[in-house]
Amino acid sequence: MLIVAFLVVQVVVGVATHSLALLSDAGHMATDALGMGMAIAAISAANRARHAGHRTFGLYRLEILAALANAVLLFAVAGYVLVEAVRRFSEPTDVHSLPVLVVGILGLAVNVACFLLLREGAQESLNVRGAYLEVVSDMLGSVGVIVAAVMLRATGWQWVDPAIGAAIGLFILPRAFRLGRDAVRVLVQAAPADLVVDDIDAALRGISGVGDVHDLHVWTLTSDMNVLTAHLCVEAGTATGGVLTAAQELLADRFNLTHATLQVEEGHDRSCHDLSW
Repeated sequence: MLIVAFLVVQVVVGVATHSLALLSDAGHMATDALGMGMAIAAISAANRARHAGHRTFGLYRLEILAALANAVLLFAVAGYVLVEAVRRFSEPTDVHSLPVLVVGILGLAVNVACFLLLREGAQESLNVRGAYLEVVSDMLGSVGVIVAAVMLRATGWQWVDPAIGAAIGLFILPRAFRLGRDAVRVLVQAAPADLVVDDIDAALRGISGVGDVHDLHVWTLTSDMNVLTAHLCVEAGTATGGVLTAAQELLADRFNLTHATLQVEEGHDRSCHDLSW
């Protein structure tokens, strides 16, 4: 709520003073606040609707859809700021530096307060850590606003404001790209970036009694929730229960895959190879 309340102040002062640096920082904070709000709402909805009716995986993907929406918003904000910066370089706009400086300092104070509140929890929770990193980036934006206001007040160079605004816009782009890329990676059910499928396959084949592994799939359902399915072909006479237990323990201990669905088959079942997909 602290960030949202201050966001309104930034927008009002940014419009009144014609400061692109302040407006770009406000846009950055707005997408961060909206992104965190969407993520919290998505997680809450997912927890309430777990395994309800036909939704056998619940609504965990809502968090990923919220992340993708946030990435799109970040690209939109960065694009607007960069286009407006180019326009202002050719058509300079008078910026009132004193109000911008005051709001920039207040913004830095707000972000420092949020930083201190989130610092301890960031060590324990991934979601809190994400919010913590967002606040760190907002702090850098506030520093940029202060630098723009000080330079503008000291030199009168009107190009400083759009230059800092453009720098903030460029700072947003890599984070928007990473966020969008990670969300799309989950949505297309690609294997988690920190897991090597060939290593998992080799480890499963190394279990005593396993002769073949096929239909191995690894994907991410939502943040910190990786899922695996596989078929294990065992040699005739092998105790399938022991192979299943060994495979589950291996996946959990070596690859942190605690949700694995494994089908154990005796011999080499060719029916899976007849599938057309």
